[in-house]
Amino acid sequence: MSTPHLPVAVIGGGLGGLTAARVLHVNGIESAIFDLEPGPQARTQGGMLDIHDDNGQKALRAAGLHDDFLKIVHEGGQAMRLLGPDGTVHVSTEDDGDGDRPEVDRGDLRDLLLNSLPDGTVHWGRKVTGARPLGEGRHEVAFADDSAVTTDLLIGADGAWSRIRPLLSDARPAYTGISFVETDLYEADTRHPRSAALIGGGFFIALGGERGFLAHRETDGSLHVYAALKADEGWLDTVDFSDAAAAKAAVLARFEGWDEGLRALVADAETITPRRIHALPVGHRWDRVPGVTLLGDAAHVMSPFAGEGANLAMYDGAELASALAAHPGDTEAALTAYEEALFPRSEASAAESAASLDSMFGTNGLERMIGFFTSGPAGP
Repeated sequence: MSTPHLPVAVIGGGLGGLTAARVLHVNGIESAIFDLEPGPQARTQGGMLDIHDDNGQKALRAAGLHDDFLKIVHEGGQAMRLLGPDGTVHVSTEDDGDGDRPEVDRGDLRDLLLNSLPDGTVHWGRKVTGARPLGEGRHEVAFADDSAVTTDLLIGADGAWSRIRPLLSDARPAYTGISFVETDLYEADTRHPRSAALIGGGFFIALGGERGFLAHRETDGSLHVYAALKADEGWLDTVDFSDAAAAKAAVLARFEGWDEGLRALVADAETITPRRIHALPVGHRWDRVPGVTLLGDAAHVMSPFAGEGANLAMYDGAELASALAAHPGDTEAALTAYEEALFPRSEASAAESAASLDSMFGTNGLERMIGFFTSGPAGP
C-alpha cells in the first residue's frame, strides 16, 4: 500500500498545532494534524490560562475566533492574591475586566480551536516513532501503528519531548530544579469552602522558603493547585504517588510550619500528581533545514513562570501559518521569515521565565514578588 503524501503535516494537536491548522485553513491552505491521543476526550485538558492581548489574542484574531473566545472567558479570573507561609495576604487585586489577560479554561479553548477545523483534519491515535528527510525538503513520518506519511512541510508542534526536534537540533529539555505536585479539590464551594474562600476567584500564590503554592479556581468550580518546591531531580521518585495518603504526607513534610489553610490544599485534595519542570536552553535556535520547523514547546519549552507557554504556542502557530500564506509557492522564504522572528521573541520569554523562577523560589522570594506586584507590571 502506498504511503499517503500531504502538503502540510502538523505533529501535535495542542493549542499551537491547532492554531496553525486553523490559520492555514482561513487562508485556504490544507493541512493534517497527527496526535498521539486516541481521541479529543481522551483526557482532561485542565488548567486555566491567561490569554495575553499581545500574542495569544492576536493569534485568535488571525484565526477569526476572537469573538467566540470572549464568550468562554472566565469572568473574575484576573483577580490575584499573594500570601506568605503564615497565611498573611500581602497583595490582593480584583479582576478589573480590561480584557488584557482574561482567563479561560484550557479545555474550552482547545475545543474552540478543534471545532473550527474541517472534519478529518485531526488524525487521532497516531504516535510518532520517527521522522526522516527524503531530500528536497520532503520528510517521512512513521507512527507506532506501522503507518507512515510523507509531506512537503513538516511542523513539529509535539511539545517538550518532540520527536521532530532532532531533525533540527540536538538540544533536550533539562530539569529546572523545580518540582510540582498537582492537586485538585472538586466542588470547592460546597466540599472545600475554606479553601475556596482562601483562593478566591482568580490566581493565587503563596511563597516562602524556596517553595510555594500556585492555584486557581476553574470554571467547573474546582480548585487546581500546584505545590511547587526546589528539589533534587530524583526527589519525586522517592514518593509513592499510587498511595495518596503517603504522597500527601511526603509533600506536606516539605511544608512543615505553614498555615493549615495552605496545607489543606494538599491534605484535602481528591487527586495528587507529580510533575518535574523542564526547559530548553534560553536562546535555543537552529539552522534552517528545508521543509521542517517547530513551534510552541517543541521550539522553546520553558518553565511556566512567565505565563507565556500557551500564548507563545498559539502565536507561533498563527505567525507560521501567516508566513506561509504570505509566501505562496516559496516555503523556504516563509520558514526563514517565521524563524527570524521566532528566535528573538522566544529567547526573551525564556529569559523572563528563568528570571521569574529565580525570583519566586530564591532567597526572599516572597518579598521580591511583593515588590513586583506592588511596584512593577500588573502581573506575570
